[in-house]
Amino acid sequence: MKKLFVLLAFAGVASAASAVDLAGNTGKVNVSMCIGCHGIPGYKATFPEVYQVPMLGGQSAKYIENALKAYQKGERKHPSMQGIAGSLSDKDIAELAAYYSQQK
Repeated sequence: MKKLFVLLAFAGVASAASAVDLAGNTGKVNVSMCIGCHGIPGYKATFPEVYQVPMLGGQSAKYIENALKAYQKGERKHPSMQGIAGSLSDKDIAELAAYYSQQK
């Protein structure tokens, strides 16, 4: 019985550690999805039309959250952004917004 308790306790610690690692990695992956376009000063995208890609660093967290949720709902129209936003959870959106609002 004591071995089972130790094993279950270890599994709980390992599970908690995995959750922390996963959360940390998720944030990094999400940032990498954005930086390819939004991290290049003066970058212009050509799909679906030519336009200036805005920098995310320093934007308010609320603005970023609202924009991503609008892409999810289809209120904002851009195929790439709708696809990316559609893959994000509310937690992902909050983490991305918090991260980019702290950048300069």
